[in-house]
Amino acid sequence: MLSQQKNRQSLLSRLSNPKYIMVYSTIGVFLIIYLVGAILFGDKGFTTLRTFMNMFIDNAYIGISAVGMTMVLITGGIDLSVGAVASLTGMIIAYGNSVLGVDPFVCILVALVIGVGLGLTMGAMIHYLNMPPFITTLTGMFLARGVCSLISRESISISNEAIDALAGWKVYFVHLVDGQWEKIKPVAYVNLNVLLFLVMIIIGAIILQKTRFGRNVYAIGGNEQSAKLMGLPVGRTKVLVYGFNGLCSVLAGVAYVLYVKSGWNLSLQGAELDVISSAVIGGVLLTGGVGYMVGTLFGVLLKSTIPSLITFSGNLSSWWAKIAIGALLLLFIGIQRVVVTYTGRKKAE
Repeated sequence: MLSQQKNRQSLLSRLSNPKYIMVYSTIGVFLIIYLVGAILFGDKGFTTLRTFMNMFIDNAYIGISAVGMTMVLITGGIDLSVGAVASLTGMIIAYGNSVLGVDPFVCILVALVIGVGLGLTMGAMIHYLNMPPFITTLTGMFLARGVCSLISRESISISNEAIDALAGWKVYFVHLVDGQWEKIKPVAYVNLNVLLFLVMIIIGAIILQKTRFGRNVYAIGGNEQSAKLMGLPVGRTKVLVYGFNGLCSVLAGVAYVLYVKSGWNLSLQGAELDVISSAVIGGVLLTGGVGYMVGTLFGVLLKSTIPSLITFSGNLSSWWAKIAIGALLLLFIGIQRVVVTYTGRKKAE
């Protein structure tokens, strides 16, 4: 009996931990906004499985990049190069395959080497040269954008059987009708981008919650000086985090190529802000040390729900989505301040 009470108290104390408040807030706001959409536009198809899956499909590349950004923000850093690296990936694939005739998988491999290498380099500069992450990754962004423009300033379409096959790969949702499996109407499906997004969320969650590397990431974000005094491999961890973020940026670029089947030097401009805001809305503290992949998942969903509401309304400008997302970001930054202040007072007691 006593052990059961202790287990219940332990569970309640973990659930009421201030670190989880941001995730609860994200899920709660998402459910409220989705409920509003269901009430207003349920008769127009807002609540259909197709509409819900389209939120994933249209924002999968942002979500993939947000996985890496979540880790970077937890360490107390930031990476402004993610959109440019994803765009560079698209240019390498498009130019390499359509102009040079190189196999697209070889192009993807080259992009992986460049993206991960750039991430590792920026991580090393941030830690060993003590350069601010903002300036370092801004330089990386300019470098990647510059290379994109050197490759080509024109949009390059991709016409390749392998790319077409990957872009067209779908798993349809079905149900049983009169003893036969039929596609759900309206038709809903999962494509490769959505699958990659969900796989990266799971991998990111396992790394953060189940590995020593993940514990080191949280320790560095909580207090880097204390982490050093504890003998944790701070330098190696930070460099690998930025390398992993580079990997996620390249995978986001691949997902974007499968989404639009082209490469352009100006594509994904400002995507880094969408990626950062998805992670922040998902509960990652800008000061570092707190953040969860499930929060990032709901952050991406929340950001994609608002444009869907604007679309279903039919009489509002698309700019209202930007305004609403900006207001949400301010709200969650305010909640972060409250959580940080409350946690500080609790520790002082």
